[in-house]
Amino acid sequence: MKKNFLFLIAGLLLLNSCAVEPKPINYGSDACHSCSMNIVQQKFGAELVTKKGKVYKYDAIECMLRDVLDNWNEEDLAHILAIDYNNPKNFIDATQGFHLKSEKIPSPMGGFLSSYETKELGDKAFEQNGGELMNWSLLKERYTED
Repeated sequence: MKKNFLFLIAGLLLLNSCAVEPKPINYGSDACHSCSMNIVQQKFGAELVTKKGKVYKYDAIECMLRDVLDNWNEEDLAHILAIDYNNPKNFIDATQGFHLKSEKIPSPMGGFLSSYETKELGDKAFEQNGGELMNWSLLKERYTED
């Protein structure tokens, strides 16, 4: 009986370690996978989660975006996430969100990118700050041009 219980515990731990879920960014201690800088600005973090459950954290969406464009096939990724600029404790699906490039909102790596969960929130940020509001496809296109 005791042996079965140990196998059950070991199995649960193994299943939990393979979860394909985002993990919170530990600001001040986690480092950006792309540039190795500590992630400190809470309004700009980003994260990739592979279909195998490996998590990669970034200090800004521009670092994540460069990594996606250079090193990943999006079909291998379970989650492409960005921190919601208006609600920094929450990730948004970066492929469904909207991204504002505005020099009035400096981001950690100088890409001037901030992310918003809805077009309405992105439009509001655009009205206040100017710049260019983009969906994921247009954002990738713009960064491919650079």
